Amino acid sequence: MKVKVNDTVLILAGKDRGKTGEITKISGDRVTVQGINKHIKHVKKRGETAGERIEFYAPIHISNVAIADPKSGKATRIGYKFEGNQKVRIAKKSGETIAQTAKKKKTSKVAVTTDKK
Repeated sequence: MKVKVNDTVLILAGKDRGKTGEITKISGDRVTVQGINKHIKHVKKRGETAGERIEFYAPIHISNVAIADPKSGKATRIGYKFEGNQKVRIAKKSGETIAQTAKKKKTSKVAVTTDKK
């Protein structure tokens, strides 16, 4: 997939057309963009807990977003180029390299305990 988490994208279709945001999550062919496609879920009260309105950002289909050119900020397509031994993403409009996002290191959540009796 050519888009990555933390890429700045431009919204091409929908109620938020023309806005820009940063990708926070990618799941299949949909992306969640920070501050875009806000929805409100109404939760009815249950027992002693009060009813509330939960705001969340719904995912958008990947075809409705385009990478923002780092130079001009306009929508662009992505190409690839080799710089030395490394493959980098470039913006087709300006030829600028698109910043590599830092990958988070996955940590194990398994706690090992040894209790011998």
